[in-house]
Amino acid sequence: MKNSIIESIKSLPPLSKTIIDINQVYADADSSIGDLAKAIEPDPMIVANLIKAANSPLYGFGSQIRNISQAVSLFGMSMTRSIAIGNSVRKLLNVDMKPYGITSDEFADISSKQAKLILSWYKTIDKEKADKLYLAAFLQETGKILISSDIIQEDEDVSFKSEIEMTNNIAQVEKSYVEVSTADVTAAVFEHWGFDAEFVDMIKYADNPSVAPEDVKEYATVLNIVKTIVPMNKPFGEGSINFGLRKARDAGYDYEVLEDMLDEILDVMEDN
Repeated sequence: MKNSIIESIKSLPPLSKTIIDINQVYADADSSIGDLAKAIEPDPMIVANLIKAANSPLYGFGSQIRNISQAVSLFGMSMTRSIAIGNSVRKLLNVDMKPYGITSDEFADISSKQAKLILSWYKTIDKEKADKLYLAAFLQETGKILISSDIIQEDEDVSFKSEIEMTNNIAQVEKSYVEVSTADVTAAVFEHWGFDAEFVDMIKYADNPSVAPEDVKEYATVLNIVKTIVPMNKPFGEGSINFGLRKARDAGYDYEVLEDMLDEILDVMEDN
C-alpha cells in the first residue's frame, strides 16, 4: 500500500459520538428500536439522510416517511445502523469521486444498491448472515474515497478515469496506480476505526474469496458477486449481471433466485 494512503488512514478522525452510540445500542441485546431512534435524534445530518433514504424508491416503503422514529421502525436495527454509518463515513472522508467518473451522490446510490441487492438475495438464504452482509456491502467501496483522493493529488485522474470507464476489473486498475485495491483500503480503514475482525476480513478478501479464511469465505464470495453485478463504472450493466450470475453459479448458488431478485430491482428502477 502506498505510503500516502497509509498516512491518510492513520490521520482519519474518529467516528462521531452518534455512531459510537448507535453501535452500542446495536450491540445491546436488550435495546429497542426506540433506543436506536433516541441515539440518532441529536444528529440532524444522520436524521436527514435516513429520512431521505426511507423515501427513496429503492426501498419501496410507499407512504411518505416524515420522522426518524418511522424511518427506524421501517428499516429495522441492522439497516438503520448500516445507512447511518455509511453516510457518516462518506461525510467524514469528504467524497470526490471524479476519477471514477461518478458524483458523490452516484457513489452513495451505487453503494445503497449493492446493499439492497445483497439483503434481498441473502435473506432468502440466511437472515442473520444477510444482516451482516448488508453493512459490509454498504461500506465495502469506502476505500475508493481515499484512492480517489490520492489519484487527484498525483494528477492522474484523467488517465485513471479513462481506464476505469473501459475496464471489467476495477481492482486491477486500482492496483496499477496505488498498489492496492479498494478492498484492501476499506479493510484498513475499518480496522483503524476498531471494527471487529470478521467484518474487516470479509471485506478484505472480497476481491479474492478463494484465499479467504474459512470463517469469512462465504461472506467474501457474496460481496464479490454483488460488486461484480453492481460495479461503480457499469452498475447493473448486461455484462456485469451476466458475469456476476456466472460467479454465483460457480460458487454453488441457485443463480436463478438471484436472477429473479435482479429482475425485481431492475423493474423498480425502470418504473422510477
